Amino acid sequence: MAGDLILLWPVAVSLLSAFQQCHFAWLVGKLGMKHKVMPLAVTEAPEFHRTIHSQQNCVEFYPIFLTDLWTAVFFSQELASFLGVLYVFACYKYFHGYQSVKGRLTGFYLSMIILICLITLGEAGIVNSFLDEYLDFSIMEKVHKLF
Repeated sequence: MAGDLILLWPVAVSLLSAFQQCHFAWLVGKLGMKHKVMPLAVTEAPEFHRTIHSQQNCVEFYPIFLTDLWTAVFFSQELASFLGVLYVFACYKYFHGYQSVKGRLTGFYLSMIILICLITLGEAGIVNSFLDEYLDFSIMEKVHKLF
């Protein structure tokens, strides 16, 4: 039973982020109907234009986020999950702040920092896994002994 819970937190964060993307898409559709904008006709209603672009930008980074999240699990699933939740929050800030130039920058910069952290954790975890598997040397074990 304990082995089944190993990836519980990253799975939960993945689902949370998937629900967020669905919500953003729903908001775009709702706003399109409000402004009577037909799909692919984004030349009118500036509010709709900004909303659809913020949703598209979030969608473009989504595969990068998921790859980084699952790779970072090799380092620490708890830390990866925590950063994943922060990323979901950063996307929320970005999406809702897109109505102004300055409003979107906070979410954008925060999400970029989190992605860099996840990539770094993933790299460290993979290197540690290879060292442990092939050289019987675990950096994580050494670090845990220090603390």
